[in-house]
Amino acid sequence: MQAQNLYDCAARRFTTLRRAYFRGDTLVREDVVSRQRPNAIEVGSLDERIFNVACATTANGSANAGVVPAGGPSAMGAALDHVVAPPLLSQARNEGPVTANLTLVADRGAVVAAETPKLIILPSIDKTAADKAAADQAAAGAGKKPLAASPAPLTPKVSSSSLRQGVESLADKRLRELHYATSGPRKAIKKRPTAAFLVNDQDELSASKIGAWSYDDEGGSTRWAKLRDDYAICATGKRQSPIDIREGIKVNLEEITFDYKSRPFRIIDTGHTVQVNVGEGLSLKISGRRYELLYFNFHRPSEERVDGRAYDMVMHLVHKNDEGQFAVVAVLLEKGGENSLIQTLWNNLPLDQNIEVAPVDVIDLNKILPESRAYWTYMGSLTTPPCTEGVLWMVLKQPIPVSAEQVAIFSRLYRNNARPLQPSNGRLIKESR
Repeated sequence: MQAQNLYDCAARRFTTLRRAYFRGDTLVREDVVSRQRPNAIEVGSLDERIFNVACATTANGSANAGVVPAGGPSAMGAALDHVVAPPLLSQARNEGPVTANLTLVADRGAVVAAETPKLIILPSIDKTAADKAAADQAAAGAGKKPLAASPAPLTPKVSSSSLRQGVESLADKRLRELHYATSGPRKAIKKRPTAAFLVNDQDELSASKIGAWSYDDEGGSTRWAKLRDDYAICATGKRQSPIDIREGIKVNLEEITFDYKSRPFRIIDTGHTVQVNVGEGLSLKISGRRYELLYFNFHRPSEERVDGRAYDMVMHLVHKNDEGQFAVVAVLLEKGGENSLIQTLWNNLPLDQNIEVAPVDVIDLNKILPESRAYWTYMGSLTTPPCTEGVLWMVLKQPIPVSAEQVAIFSRLYRNNARPLQPSNGRLIKESR
């Protein structure tokens, strides 16, 4: 490789203008350096040796600073004839005193034959001397004992005790969750305004101002539509839920196909109800469409009424299909014997709101479904904001028994979390005969 450098003798700097690559004496490639930056000359370096030759003082005291090739075959000397100096350097040279001590040696138009650029041939490296020195050093150390190799870092072994500790830590986590779920007093959650509002202690915003909704009189269901724009349908919708189910037409309804299995669950007190979240894989099929179960929750008393009658509680199993359409199955609950699935849920109730507990227990939702799968069906909405319409409702006709104590436990949390009845507006209601 051969480089063409521009040397500034006064500032002891050089700038590489071009590089040429040779195979023997044959030029293989030639590159012009696009980003030309001045480089300082380091004392004792090879660059300084070339610099001293390029900038050697002549007998009359003038400095031969300029474009000088450094390193590589002598063919670079012939290639120098094709070098064109950078325009700014040429202009600076011609315009006078600013660069009076900077002369382009390889400028064809301004230099006489006696000032031909100097070709510096770098001394070749004799590898035989280096090889001989290495061989002598190896022979001298042959009689010495080899140094002990550094032991490779050992991969830490996992003992059975550490594995037991990992298992125990997971068990401890479960125990902590169960502790949160089953012991101690419940702590009231102070509602905080959203980040969209800046408040101070003297000027707290009401819940309605920040879009929070509730069932009480101050922020009750009659005010939901005023809390947020996307809640407006809670007041303007024509197919809202719940309704009083009466005067349905008895027909041969398609059977609901439930695909429920035993699954772990996560339970949370949302501040409006007790909600149970389940994993994927639980679904129902109706009218050729599959709806995946998202979660289920509880209301007291039942939001639905049948011929004006309200049940003690109701469980809503909320499903959704791939097209974003909802299907809700309502299981009516009335006082009777204890329900084992409900008791499992109550055993794991969180102590505080908005704390999700993941117990070690599993639940099988088939145990909450009645033996008879006869149902009423109509088109309605979600019973909580944003009150989305277009929801397929299926209310199972046979209620499930729960104990009075189980109803009382839920009423300790939510004495009344049921939305009032909505106008049916002449909707068609069908029921299994």
